[in-house]
Amino acid sequence: MLQQIYPSVQHDYCYELNKDFHFAAAHYIPSDDAGKCRLTHGHTYFANVTVAGEQLDDSGFLVNFAIIKKLIHNRFDHTLLNEDTDSFDNGISHRFPTTEVVARVIHDLVQAHLDSLPNRPECLQVFLRETPTSYCIYRPKRKGKSND
Repeated sequence: MLQQIYPSVQHDYCYELNKDFHFAAAHYIPSDDAGKCRLTHGHTYFANVTVAGEQLDDSGFLVNFAIIKKLIHNRFDHTLLNEDTDSFDNGISHRFPTTEVVARVIHDLVQAHLDSLPNRPECLQVFLRETPTSYCIYRPKRKGKSND
């Protein structure tokens, strides 16, 4: 993978790590608004996950890089996202695996793991590139921040 520069997330944490990885997957968007994307087609997705926190674990990690990749790569690589995983069948907003929804699901999977760690890091951003010219960024509302 080529070295990439991603948009930064403003935060006050002491530590930040970023993990790049890719996975190959197919999907379709069964909506009239999707145009050609209604048909099954595939992508090599390139992802960057940003994690930040105040404390390192007993091994000196904020979180182990390999765990982040394993959480996503093992679940999505070489799948038909619509049918081979249960990640996109939990409500109307996650019904179809658009790039935006895939980025949010990646965040949710990573954050669920981070929530189990004693040092409680936070996933601040998921950058997901679907094609060389198309990507999205998912940034959750910050914990303890107002929705105003």
